[in-house]
Amino acid sequence: MGVLQQEIEKGVKILRKGGVIAFPTDTVYGLGADAFNPTAVERIYEIKDRPKHRQLPLLIADVERLATLAEPIPEIAWFLARQFWPGGLTLVLPKTDSLPAYLASGSTIAVRVPNHPVCLALIQHLGNPIIGTSANISGQPAALTAEEVGQQLGGKIDFIINGGKCPGGKESTVVDITRESPIILRQGIIPSDEIDKAYKDYSEVNSEAHCYRL
Repeated sequence: MGVLQQEIEKGVKILRKGGVIAFPTDTVYGLGADAFNPTAVERIYEIKDRPKHRQLPLLIADVERLATLAEPIPEIAWFLARQFWPGGLTLVLPKTDSLPAYLASGSTIAVRVPNHPVCLALIQHLGNPIIGTSANISGQPAALTAEEVGQQLGGKIDFIINGGKCPGGKESTVVDITRESPIILRQGIIPSDEIDKAYKDYSEVNSEAHCYRL
């Protein structure tokens, strides 16, 4: 068993016990906990010094899990997910009524399928979505290496999985799908023109389908 695999297994054990860990993703290093452990989620807010009104994004291992977190899911959301997942796109969607208030006190939830073997392994072995916020103090630069995580959060978290430097170098692009047209809330690793092109392609396909039905 390789060192990285050992670190992943240790990370999963810590998550199951309600711990908080940092791990590499395809964008920047993430700070994670079992999303269905309210005590662990509370710790993340404290560790990051993050305002409570700013909800924490969730990481899932596959697009099918989306249906357990969001309702209704607009067709444009499925389209963008097929275009950009796994990858650096976070979708803001209407949350399901069954989600606990500590995960999303408002009416929406932010979700992403990452494209990195370490965080995907963590999610799959844990069996629950994990919090996937950036591993830094709020307002400080995002961490791209385990060393940078340690400099900001070293004494506050339970474990750091060292997976080398993150390949993306930027945080995910956040797109709100709860309105009539998608709105980019944060420009990140996916350029806005790629989002615009995808939405244009979606609109053209649906326009053609509508004409055909008529």
